[in-house]
Formats: sequence, C-alpha cells, structure tokens
Amino acid sequence: MKTANVPSVLACGAWLKNAACLFTSGQPQWSPLHGDLSHPEACRALEVSARTLLRQAPQPVTAVAHDLHPDFYSTRLAIELAHELGVPAIGVQHHHAHIAAVMAEHGVQGPVVGLALDGVGLGTDGTAWGGELLWVDQTAWRRLGHLWPLALPGGDVAAREPWRMAAAALHALGRTGEVGQRFTPVVGKTAAEMVQHMLERGINCPSTSSTGRWFDAAAGALGLSVRQTHEAEAAMALEQQAQAWLAQNGTPAQAHEVAEHNTEQLDLRPLLARLLETPAGDGGVPAAAAWFHLALADALADWAAQAAEQTGTRTVCLGGGCFANQLLTGRVTTGLQGRGLRVLLPQQHSCGDAGLALGQAWVVAHRAYTINSIAASAYSTGARGQFHPIHSPETESLPCA
Repeated sequence: MKTANVPSVLACGAWLKNAACLFTSGQPQWSPLHGDLSHPEACRALEVSARTLLRQAPQPVTAVAHDLHPDFYSTRLAIELAHELGVPAIGVQHHHAHIAAVMAEHGVQGPVVGLALDGVGLGTDGTAWGGELLWVDQTAWRRLGHLWPLALPGGDVAAREPWRMAAAALHALGRTGEVGQRFTPVVGKTAAEMVQHMLERGINCPSTSSTGRWFDAAAGALGLSVRQTHEAEAAMALEQQAQAWLAQNGTPAQAHEVAEHNTEQLDLRPLLARLLETPAGDGGVPAAAAWFHLALADALADWAAQAAEQTGTRTVCLGGGCFANQLLTGRVTTGLQGRGLRVLLPQQHSCGDAGLALGQAWVVAHRAYTINSIAASAYSTGARGQFHPIHSPETESLPCA
C-alpha cells in the first residue's frame, strides 16, 4: 500500500490542545493549535479551521475522524461535518491514534508495538485508559496490556488533586485504612476521611490505567503536590526534583523494583509502596523522585520489549503526553535500543494531544483504502451484492444526524 494512494480524511482531534488535520495524498495539512475545547473560542476556532481545511482539500474527503468520546465538541463537529458531506464519521480510540500518529510521521509500513502513556483517553470498554501497550499496523490494532488500574476518588476531581491519587495508591496496596490518618494533616480531617470512605465503599471511584495518574500519585505520596493549578503540574514537579538529584549524584545503574508481570498488566504498586515510606527530610524526596523515574522507565522498557518478542515486532513507537518528560523518554528509549529494538518518537508534531488528529486521520484513511480495495476486488470478481465492511469496536461511529 502506497501512502500517497490512501483516501483523504479530515480529523477533528480530541479535547485538550486541540488541532485538526487533513490527511491527503499521504501528507498532513494542519490547522493552527486551538487549545482546550473547554473554551468556547477554541470550539469556534476548530470549526473555522475544519471548514477551511475542507475548502482547501485538493480532493473530496471520504470520511471525518474523531475521538471515541461522544461528549467532546470535536466529536460532535465531526459528526455534523460528515453529515453535511454525506460521508462516514468514524471514531478512533485515543491511544491507538497516538501510536498511529508516530507511524504516520515515520512512514511505518509494518506492525509495531506501541507504548501510549498519557493522562486519559476513553477506551473501547468505556473506562479511562492512559497506560497502554498496543500492537498496531495499518489496518488493525489490539490492546496487549495496561498499567495496574487506580481508583479515581471523586472522579475527574482526582486528576486535579494528587493527594487523592496517593490515597488511591494506598487503597491499591490494601492500606485504605491509613488514608484518613495520613492525609488529615494535608487536607483536613473531613476531606481525608471522606476520601477514605469513598475508597472503602467504592463510591464515585471509577478506575483508570492512566500513567499521568500514577505520576500524580507519586507526587502526592512525596508531598510535592496537593492540588494542581494547571495540567501536569505535579508530574513536572516530580521530574524537576528527579533531574536535580541526578545532576548532582549521577545516574545509578540499578534494576527496577516492579513485581514480576506479564504482558497483560504492569503492576506499579511496589514503586508507590516505596515512595509512601520516604521520609520528608535529608534529601529523601529528590532521591525518591529520581528512583521512581528510573524504576518506572526500566519497567516500561522491559514490558514493551517482552511484547515485541512475543509479537515478532522489532519497532516500538512511543506516544502520548507523558513522553514530554525527557527523563522518562530518554531512559525508556535507551532501554529499548539496548535490546536491539528500533524506537520511534514524534519529531515534527507533539507527542501529546496536539498531534492526535494525524493519527486519527491516518487510521481512517488506511481503513478506507482497505475497504475500498476489498470492495473493488469483490466487484471485479462478480460479487455484486451489497458490501458490508467489518467493524471493530472502535469503528462503530455515532449516527451522522
């Protein structure tokens, strides 16, 4: 399959750091960056950009791609535009799109193992994903594994309050009864005991495999962040502490301390157990932050390498906003390359959601190419009946109405 031959597809991106992308003649044409779609002006800008890309398209688009989340403005706009054009609106799972964006940029033709690490994206099972091990090629994908899930006490508010994620880590370790006592000095008795009660009863505590929430839990456990005022504030504070310690002490050659795992699930609870016992003084926090980064990166590299061996794949793609963390990215890359694997990262677009639309468009364009090729072959061999493409769970799009 030559990339230049795939159909043209418009993709509307996701929610955070939104940008739209027209994938045509095998090349991306980007809109400006609109920002988060929680702002009405960003939503208006996205619509203007999407319609501008459609007018400028050298050939008609065959589909409009979007995130699986039905409530995103980008999803609703994609459905509206598809209805106007008389083409399908097709949902692409968030983390699949992250890995596909890397494949699109590098012109990858064969299958890859993908590590997609970010804050959140809706999974095909309706839960919040964010620490995903995938197998992806041009026309298919599957979820090989995920990080050990954490509870989100209070739902979305837990992503803004890292102390809640540290409490969720205690819960995951079977130490829920310690939550109230440990966090009363941090947030007060009422809040601490409320979260403990929520975790004990499973009240408003959806689960997530998010890597971002594990970073929040680590920052909360070390007392680096109680409440975040902007996205990834806790994770950046954790990285800064780690970088400062490593700059002064050097990088130790050490094995990670993640429990034995299989491909289906990477258990990070031992990392948090150690952080929760870290004393606040005597330089313990920076050292622990550095150890957490190294141990996590080594575990991720082992995990992806194991998947590559099992699937017979020699290329690993890294995508998702957590790879903005240079310490994590460098250590994972070195670990994979040391095992003889080819490692690909975004170079010309963001590893986060600002580059997501390229992956959405690339996935749908290649799927449409395959479906059209099968249909043409069936027609040429005399199979004149109605053609029904086979849908995977992620391709079941919302009605174009």
